[in-house]
Amino acid sequence: MPRLSIIILSYNTRKITLQCLKSIYASIGKKNNKDVEVIVIDNASTDGSVAALRLFKKAKSNFILVENKKNVGFPRGNDQGVSLAKGEYLLFLNSDVIMEKVDLDELLAYLDAHQNIGVLTVKVLLPSGKIDPASHRGFPNLWNSICYFSRLEKIFSRIPVLNRLFCGYHLSYLDLKTIHEIDSPSGAFYLTRRKIFDQVGGFDDRFFMYGEDLDLSFRIKKLGYKIVYYPLFRVTHIKYASGLGQVREETKKLTKNYFYEAMKVFYRKHYEKKMPFIINRSVYFFIDLKHRLS
Repeated sequence: MPRLSIIILSYNTRKITLQCLKSIYASIGKKNNKDVEVIVIDNASTDGSVAALRLFKKAKSNFILVENKKNVGFPRGNDQGVSLAKGEYLLFLNSDVIMEKVDLDELLAYLDAHQNIGVLTVKVLLPSGKIDPASHRGFPNLWNSICYFSRLEKIFSRIPVLNRLFCGYHLSYLDLKTIHEIDSPSGAFYLTRRKIFDQVGGFDDRFFMYGEDLDLSFRIKKLGYKIVYYPLFRVTHIKYASGLGQVREETKKLTKNYFYEAMKVFYRKHYEKKMPFIINRSVYFFIDLKHRLS
């Protein structure tokens, strides 16, 4: 019985997905082959991904491939993976993430020793070597969102004391070299316990893509669990291999729609009932305005 199930959603990222898988198996090593299973959900890719993944599967006994006939979105696709998973722990990993000798045993041992931690992420870097800002976030409450969109966060990010006030969304006042608590990582590297995932009811499929990781973290923290950034290991996130980085304008437009709709869904679900009517109308107005101007 595997301890860890790694779940990857694949959509038109054939070459990078294969790089991702090779880096996973390099990190697992032969000794841990039975302790880890890898589950790939292909969301109806049209770039030859399925054929390549079928070929990859032949050489791996602990590899499961699901071939969806249509794109069911990020939450539903990952929930499909969870329904097949046998591990005590779940690692949601983007298909464009490359592991760099991540010691998965050490991560699981850390979680075993800290039962109050519900989610753990490592240092997620962009190809430039900078931190992926989406991997180290506070929740997008009204104040954090205002500071982010008004660029106050960027202006005060390097000014002590003031950065604590204005930089709550990306938590840029925290030391990226130390282990510390955050509100949410991104779905690029999201390690959690199966029992907690089941307890909160999994991903919310009202999010097609974007926002589902924040929503999951919000619900896990509401149960009283901590979410921890653990920078002793790192991965590289080749961001925009799909989604907003797609070349086709039609795809770009569609994914932007999902991006801004996710903002509305998150606000409606977690903040709307706590705010006056005029504030809610203003929030939705500015989200729509930002969408039109993007």
